[in-house]
Amino acid sequence: MNRLALFLPLALFAVLTIVLLLGLDKDPAELPSALVGEPFPAFTLPSLYDANRSLDERNIAGEVVLVNVWATWCFACRIEHVMLNQLAEQGVKVIGLNYKDNREAAIDWLKERGDPYVFSIFDEQGRLGIDLGVYGAPETYLLDAMGTIRHRRVGVVDDRVWDSEFRDLYAQLMADKR
Repeated sequence: MNRLALFLPLALFAVLTIVLLLGLDKDPAELPSALVGEPFPAFTLPSLYDANRSLDERNIAGEVVLVNVWATWCFACRIEHVMLNQLAEQGVKVIGLNYKDNREAAIDWLKERGDPYVFSIFDEQGRLGIDLGVYGAPETYLLDAMGTIRHRRVGVVDDRVWDSEFRDLYAQLMADKR
């Protein structure tokens, strides 16, 4: 019995080492989402620019869109914003979800950097973010014309990410819409 007790820590160490080594090939930006393949969550929140205008999931349906979670406190959002402006100039419809932010600061931020968003949802308390399973900003969701989430990206969308994760699926969804 004493001999078995001596080898138990070694066996546990070996098992733990194998588990950790198997996880090394995983991309930490690829966080699975239970919502991929599901409709965008129901919500009713104000517009960023007009607190009296309510927006809901019906404002998102009907078009292939990107929903981009962003905030002024998010440094990575500053890096990503250039790409979002380029995509908007190319005709990609981008909807903003301003997450746990200050309304005035967010409006000023968009005035300074350009506003790529068709409209922006103001999620001051983070309720929609919770329903989406948001880890933080930026996060980007690709929705089909029926409002179904087809892809989720945690982190910055840049040229490389757009080309490898979004471009082909976006083109396919646009073709399917016609």
